[in-house]
Amino acid sequence: MKNKFKKEDYIKIYTKMLQIRRFEERAAQLYGMGHIGGFCHLYIGQEAVVVGVLMTIENNDSVVTTYRDHGHMIARGLEPKKIMAELTGRQTGYSNGKGGSMHMFSKKNNFYGGHGIVGAQVPIGTGIAFTHKYRKEKQICRTYIGDGAMNNGQVFEAFNLASLWKLPVLYIIENNMYGMGTSVDRASAGKDLFKRGEAFGIKGKKIDGMDVFRVIEAAQLAGDYVRSGKGPYILEVQTYRYKGHSMSDPAKYRTKEELESYKVNDPINLAAKEILKKKILSKNDLEKINSEIIKEIKDAAQYAIDSPFPEEKELFTNVYL
Repeated sequence: MKNKFKKEDYIKIYTKMLQIRRFEERAAQLYGMGHIGGFCHLYIGQEAVVVGVLMTIENNDSVVTTYRDHGHMIARGLEPKKIMAELTGRQTGYSNGKGGSMHMFSKKNNFYGGHGIVGAQVPIGTGIAFTHKYRKEKQICRTYIGDGAMNNGQVFEAFNLASLWKLPVLYIIENNMYGMGTSVDRASAGKDLFKRGEAFGIKGKKIDGMDVFRVIEAAQLAGDYVRSGKGPYILEVQTYRYKGHSMSDPAKYRTKEELESYKVNDPINLAAKEILKKKILSKNDLEKINSEIIKEIKDAAQYAIDSPFPEEKELFTNVYL
């Protein structure tokens, strides 16, 4: 799969992952300064998952995900400054400052959230897939699930209907090893979460989610399977979050040695090594990309802080009583 990429593909992969990393680092700073309130779940360490899947998405495909959604939006092509504006509760954000970190949407980009309730996005994504099939559309819906949601009943109800009706939905389990502060080994029976779909006749696979190129290869095969009309597929992606569950979580439930062992295979560093190995870019080129992204994210943060808060009348907009 690696050899099929063009130069611009390698650059896009690296740039998108680094863009997510730098965005999340700046979001952490703004949270600490009091500009972001409520919950804020960072995606640092998991960049290869969403960027790898991105490389296999067609423009009209749908995406729905969990509350750890900033990286997903950036990967989908949404503007960092508007995402940051939403994080800071500004009117210029994607949900007009009323969704915050966990509830951002962009119908224009077929991005349907951002959902704060664990597992709630799974039946929603399944329903979106039903819409695609009902309308005889070629699109598929990529529905992301955290490992912590894999013991929830609505997930299995969605699996049942997706398989029964052969819906065009690709379920992507982002297994980052922890559901909040509880290790997946302590919460989930069985080592392979994707096998939960076997009871419903859903095929699946587990892959290394720290290597973006492996993610791309597996996501392409899985996407082709779903798009061909064979029904749903489950891709379990083994990844790792470097930060706590949210900004309020110090993550004392894991050791420093465990964290460092995963950082050895940092997804951005692995992509950079591949680029340097193939002589696609030089170290100076990579540093230039980093500098440009840092400026872009700095400007995005300033745009957010300078943007106005929603007016009081917006409290009743899009609210159904």
